[in-house]
Amino acid sequence: MLMLSDVYFPRINGVSTSIQTFRATLAALGIRVTVVAPAYAGTDGIADAATGIVRLPSHAVPLDPEDRLMQWRHLAGLDRRLASADFDLVHVQTPFAAHYAGLRLARSRGIPCVATYHTHFEEYLFHYIRFLPGSALRAAARWLAGHQCNALDAVVVPSQPMAATLRDYGVDTPLHVIPTGLPKSQFVRGDGQHFRQAWGISPERKVALFVGRAAFEKNIGFLLEMAALASWQQPQLMLVIAGEGPALPALRRQAAALQLDDHVRFVGYLPREGGLRDCYAAADVFTFASQTETQGLVLLEAMAIGLPVLAIPALGAAEIILPRRGAVAAATTPDAFAAQLVALFQHPAELATLADAAIAFAREWDAATQGARLAALYRELVRAPMTADCILPLATSP
Repeated sequence: MLMLSDVYFPRINGVSTSIQTFRATLAALGIRVTVVAPAYAGTDGIADAATGIVRLPSHAVPLDPEDRLMQWRHLAGLDRRLASADFDLVHVQTPFAAHYAGLRLARSRGIPCVATYHTHFEEYLFHYIRFLPGSALRAAARWLAGHQCNALDAVVVPSQPMAATLRDYGVDTPLHVIPTGLPKSQFVRGDGQHFRQAWGISPERKVALFVGRAAFEKNIGFLLEMAALASWQQPQLMLVIAGEGPALPALRRQAAALQLDDHVRFVGYLPREGGLRDCYAAADVFTFASQTETQGLVLLEAMAIGLPVLAIPALGAAEIILPRRGAVAAATTPDAFAAQLVALFQHPAELATLADAAIAFAREWDAATQGARLAALYRELVRAPMTADCILPLATSP
């Protein structure tokens, strides 16, 4: 089968991680996956037979220099380029150029087209398109999501709350809740002492950790406000922020304004093998304030190595937090969140209990199980005959 995405490694985010995880589990089930993704600096713009990745020439995305947009003329010729390849299904991972190209290719071949809805754009766009009213952007995001989803044969969503959101948008295409799972490698604990030594964090410091893209919608500024309040009661507090992104300069300025020089470390992007694993192991509590997550995979990654989670139970993240198995539902104000964090630091026995529960809970989100569910959906769609209702006019490119 063929996957199309407007983002993939070396660009680090949840979509890239999800694609990589499902590719590995599907391969173990005998399903060959070819990924079409943008070419980044240092990647080829040609098909890589060894890795099953086709890199297409791309250009920078306005207002978001980290990302690339595949050039439409290359996407338009994708069917000719892949003429010798036999695909049973097209799976689109992002709603930009990849969506329209994937839908067009699937229709030209008379095969099903499914998409995963990874990002809650209604609560995303106004952070980047600041010259338009937020209400107008939300309305546009809802309309576009509904229009795109209703053109597909099936939509995969990573959580029940996200499925409910799409239903509210008027989506009547079948929705399938299949979250991204955790591979066994995620349960290997790193060297926390090594990380602390490398970053000058003494053993007696209490470390709260955030890992993720340094983006405005992640609500990291909330965590800085919280840390400023918590540090008055817990002078040994250290907030570690691991990640890169467009909000990082503003976050550094905010930290300076809050006089958090001795209470925050911006450690940038860390490679998953080694650096990030050590970072998780160095922390005492994982803190998370985003209210736009369709799943919150990073919460499970923290829990997999026994790191208790204190996070706001919003949207998809609620399914991970509200069972309260290794996680504490956090308040939505910085002062109340800070009080919860200080209370956790003051009760090491409770932290130890949460750590054990976190690992057990994370093991239930097994990557192989989720991959098998996705494979079953593929087989169901491939077996189902394409009806006249599925053959709609070609969508125009954005």
